[in-house]
Amino acid sequence: MSVAFPAIVDALRQPSAYPHRPRAVQLVQTHTSVIFLADSLAFKVKKPVNLGFLDFTTIAKRLFACEQEVLLNRRLCPHMYLGVVPITKNADGIAVEGRGEVVDYAVKMHRLPDSRMMDRLLAQGKVNPRMIERIAIKVAAFHRTAATRPAISFYGQPDIIARNVEENFAQTEPYVGKTLPPRWLETIADYSREFLRKQEKLFWQRIAAGRIRDCHGDLRPEHICLIDGICIFDCVEFNARFRYADVAADLAFLVMELDFAKRSDLSELLVDRYLAESGDKDLRLLLPFYKCYRAYVRGKVESFKLDLPGFGAQERVDAREVATGYFALSLAYAHGQRLAAV
Repeated sequence: MSVAFPAIVDALRQPSAYPHRPRAVQLVQTHTSVIFLADSLAFKVKKPVNLGFLDFTTIAKRLFACEQEVLLNRRLCPHMYLGVVPITKNADGIAVEGRGEVVDYAVKMHRLPDSRMMDRLLAQGKVNPRMIERIAIKVAAFHRTAATRPAISFYGQPDIIARNVEENFAQTEPYVGKTLPPRWLETIADYSREFLRKQEKLFWQRIAAGRIRDCHGDLRPEHICLIDGICIFDCVEFNARFRYADVAADLAFLVMELDFAKRSDLSELLVDRYLAESGDKDLRLLLPFYKCYRAYVRGKVESFKLDLPGFGAQERVDAREVATGYFALSLAYAHGQRLAAV
């Protein structure tokens, strides 16, 4: 039985769709998923979309992505992820963990406290140096133990990194003149290509040093909960090519986001403490390139919201503004580095 995705979303808005009968259900939407917050639990359902870098268009692909999400995120947040559960349909309707035919799947999670999410604390000015130091220590320890092998190191090769960079540029072509001024794209592209060309030897040295790991891939404040032990969740499960990366690329995402939040004091502290923990002497040379790349990725993802179904008019206006802001930061990194090289 095939059930349209909007029908599943409508059904899961109702408390009666859940076995624990929550008092209310709150919906949170991203460009790839819909998350249903149901009291102490959360259920994440993949959207049936193909964005080029991910493909969730069949139930089998969504099930695999759900299973990968649980497996991979238990590395950094083991107690949050409870497992994958079916969404079913019978004569009584659509339900989570119900009886009847399986029409989709959801990742079942313990709900983390909103008040302790890093993005919220940043907005409130409540992220302090000690928190940043704890994050740096946890991320450095994770990178030390994250898997690495030839199949993973392959993704650290300069031509593979160049492919990722060029893919970003190709995927933002529809948004040039909307969220991304043409001159910005030209400057960012020139800087990125020049860095890859001039630092080719460095990328090979990173492979030899074992710095290409099975990383998180989406290390942002929205995915960090500052509770005891620190919970880092929602890694990239849908495309190993984005998760298999230089540890510098992984760290650069969070460094960039702190810069975007106008907290360069915290981003500098994060880098300093990570360096003290990791001893990664080439990190500072690589960070400007990867920060430029990560900011561009965020601009791209926000731009996608302009064309995805399910987003309202105001959400699209907000996405346009945020996308342009990230592209402006990417430009600043590129422009600053090119000036420094003169």
